[in-house]
Amino acid sequence: MRLRSIAAAAFAAAFFVVPASAQQKTVRAVMHSDLKVLDPIWTTANIVRNHGYMVWDTLFAMDAEMRVQPQMVDRWALSDDGKTYTFTLREGLKFHDGSPVTSEDCIASIKRWGARDSTGVKLMGFVERFEPVDARTFRLVLKEPYGLVLDSLAKPGSSTPLIMPKRIAETDPAKQIDEIVGSGPFIFKKDEWKPGDRTVYVRNPDYKPRPEPASGLAGGKVVKVDRVEWLAIPDHQTAVNALLAGEIDYIEAPPHDLKALLQADRNVRLEVYNTIGAQYAFRWNTVVPPFNDERVRRAAMYAFNQQDFLKGVIGDEKYYTVCLAMFVCGTPLENKAGMDGLLQSNFAKSRELLKEAGYDGTPIVLLHTTDIAVLTNAGPIAKTLLEQGGFKVQMVPLDFQAIVARRLRKTPPADGGWNGFMTAWLSVDMMNPLTNSMVNASCDKAAFGWPCDAEVERLRDAYARAPDLAARQKIAAELQSRAVQYGTHIHLGQYTLPTATRADRLSGMVTAPIPVFWNIEKR
Repeated sequence: MRLRSIAAAAFAAAFFVVPASAQQKTVRAVMHSDLKVLDPIWTTANIVRNHGYMVWDTLFAMDAEMRVQPQMVDRWALSDDGKTYTFTLREGLKFHDGSPVTSEDCIASIKRWGARDSTGVKLMGFVERFEPVDARTFRLVLKEPYGLVLDSLAKPGSSTPLIMPKRIAETDPAKQIDEIVGSGPFIFKKDEWKPGDRTVYVRNPDYKPRPEPASGLAGGKVVKVDRVEWLAIPDHQTAVNALLAGEIDYIEAPPHDLKALLQADRNVRLEVYNTIGAQYAFRWNTVVPPFNDERVRRAAMYAFNQQDFLKGVIGDEKYYTVCLAMFVCGTPLENKAGMDGLLQSNFAKSRELLKEAGYDGTPIVLLHTTDIAVLTNAGPIAKTLLEQGGFKVQMVPLDFQAIVARRLRKTPPADGGWNGFMTAWLSVDMMNPLTNSMVNASCDKAAFGWPCDAEVERLRDAYARAPDLAARQKIAAELQSRAVQYGTHIHLGQYTLPTATRADRLSGMVTAPIPVFWNIEKR
């Protein structure tokens, strides 16, 4: 108890400054990472996506059953030839600056998202044109029928097709926006944003929730608190002690090795709200040696195994699953195609392939995330397995926001580039070949790592045109086999993380793949 008191006192002195509006209902939360980038289209970082859902809204959204539901859209229609979608917005939608949300805002936002996101890029390849009809109505006209239009616009994970004012959405997709104006349930207080300290949101008094109950990311986003503060507390023990002492209300992803402390306090609730979980992945840079050689990428696949990562980082079998399905176990596209013999730590085979490829022993630069619990221990495990497989590894420790910036560089490691890093994606992002940006192999248009394979792209196009689930399942198996053979990335198992909240204060948390703060009540 003495340790808890000291830690809580230190936390209170450093972070817990009572605002002038002390009577307001404020949720104080510690998220999985500090927010240092504000543009949810420019980066796929999960914390920025979480920020996106606070500030902006979406045309469609996935409910708790993963069904597409209208969100900003009031009604929509599809022409008889399957090529023209007409969308009409709900009445009364306003941006935080007081201006109305218009069809032209939506068109500009979809275009910006479609220039960077894997799902968006594929959708835009089928789009012939957009047509604004009036202030609240617009059309999306396709070159040919494409059955995944609504699924694409309801994409829940990074990057999400969030609707911004036209003047902001017209920012070059390669540049970050600097004006944070949405129409969502919370207003971002940029004047109170202090990276390394706190991020602040206040209730949007003009937000017009849908009438339906909240369900997943769909339904009524009813805000029942006045203010949400995300506090940057990088030391997990300090954050846990602060929750136990009642100084904060919420920890998004407490590390598993501290669960026992939380479970021992009857005032703390541990519950998994993202029930579909997340998937580990190792991503390599295919444009610089040595991972520009398919044999070297395959050598790493032989060296790795999922169990070491899951047991070493997550620990409790209740919260992880060994899974050879690239498109996630427990989904309609689950399959093991192409995975025979891989991910079994066959170090002899790894060394054989490295010798065949002429690997000269130059150390690979492995970017190592130091500030996210589910990644901090994953880097050293990757290093150990790669070294046993014959690689030499130089691990470069960086906070995740620094990795987000560095991973965009195509230069060799000696010039500030990189060779590989461990990452994690929400399973909801990885469930099919269009939302799974790691299998986008469209060369310069692909995500960081820039895999380039015409057959993978042919299969992704075929999946997009597939008429039914049976056809999509067949193509997904072929695609997984080809993506594994080429080596777009390697998937390393699934896990879930419980969120810790003060049960004596908070209620109404929404079960969703994204941590959201609407519907939460504070006593």
